[in-house]
Amino acid sequence: MPDRLTAALEGYLAHLAVERGLAAHTLAAYRRDLTRYVEHLRASGRTEPAQITGRDAEDYVLVLRTGSDGRAVLSPSSVARSVVALRGWHRFLALDGLAPTDAAADVRPPAQPRRLPKAISVDDVGRLLDAAGVGDGPVPLRDRALLELVYSTGARISEAVGLDVDDLDLTPGRAAVRLLGKGGKERVVPVGSFAAEAVDAYLVRGRPVLAAAGRGNAAIFLNTRGARLSRQSAWAVLHAAAERAGLDAAHVSPHTLRHSFATHLLAGGADIRVVQELLGHASVTTTQIYTMVTPDTMREVYAASHPRAR
Repeated sequence: MPDRLTAALEGYLAHLAVERGLAAHTLAAYRRDLTRYVEHLRASGRTEPAQITGRDAEDYVLVLRTGSDGRAVLSPSSVARSVVALRGWHRFLALDGLAPTDAAADVRPPAQPRRLPKAISVDDVGRLLDAAGVGDGPVPLRDRALLELVYSTGARISEAVGLDVDDLDLTPGRAAVRLLGKGGKERVVPVGSFAAEAVDAYLVRGRPVLAAAGRGNAAIFLNTRGARLSRQSAWAVLHAAAERAGLDAAHVSPHTLRHSFATHLLAGGADIRVVQELLGHASVTTTQIYTMVTPDTMREVYAASHPRAR
């Protein structure tokens, strides 16, 4: 029989899966982070949730930063992720009556270095998309359509490979796609003409060939066995296209096109709240990182705007 800490953890994970609808890979990360925390608690003599104190939670954050439990030292971003999991679990324990108070209410993650999202230029995006469609047959049509759609909509790669045919409307002049984001939240995003043409070409000439190898699948993007394309395979598509385009493939990830989408929209004058809705961010503060000004942009604006700059 599981002990009370393990039973409480399993109850929380079930809550996240059923009530919150978290994705499988997110649940796996929560399980990994909280299992290490439970092991830390056991080593400290805690056997049930009601015994956990705020000091236990604070000590655990220090353990993550120092590796004093003999395990890996985590980066600030990984520690922050673990703290989010820890705080969520303790809030659940208090609300569910398994603990008298929220022991992690005052626990804060370490400060994160503020970094600009990685984006590539409009020209580099064009080279990348062209490189994805090199060759004959259904696969180049699929690869070009996939990357065009991701850049056109700012979709996460998991959202793109999760698309079904019914999620897409390619009506000329009002093409759009329905994306299923984090927490099961849906949003409808316009699809640009270049992406619409690439997806249409794939649906007409490429997807039927790939689908013939399977047993019927509603997914838009299929692999060569007729099954839904995986996130890992989509990453490989991007990596191969980056190499063919002469880009630094080691620094081009699936999120690069999403970052580039947002950066290019804002550079073109888009309102930040519109970009927030397009990206599916719950808060505009998440989107605001894209508004950080680069030194080159600062010099250009200064030179063009200040009356005595020249």
